[in-house]
Amino acid sequence: MPTQPSKSVSTFPNPHPDRDYTIRLVSEEFTSVCPKTGQPDFGTIEIEYVPDQACVEMKSLKLYLWSYRNEGVFYEDVTNRILNDLVSACHPRWMRVAGIFKIRGGIQNTVTATHGQRA
Repeated sequence: MPTQPSKSVSTFPNPHPDRDYTIRLVSEEFTSVCPKTGQPDFGTIEIEYVPDQACVEMKSLKLYLWSYRNEGVFYEDVTNRILNDLVSACHPRWMRVAGIFKIRGGIQNTVTATHGQRA
């Protein structure tokens, strides 16, 4: 398994594809760069999903999130890109990604994007 940032996310077979259950992953150390100011942005990425045939492998998710560390990206874009990439990787029945970003200029920003209908 690589130990460098990566734009790909690995999966493994869902051990219980016959059942709806929720997986919640939280990364409290997300960093990226503001594309306007070049200043670092810090936040928490919360991922919640109901898997279908595959589950997200956590180390690859860590390396994927790490890949944004030096990338200039707006909160709205990065949250939706993470959702799109994870949906493409594991094809969940339902998924929600929330980016909860630290206060900047006195304003706290949370962006939430969803895929599918929750059962």
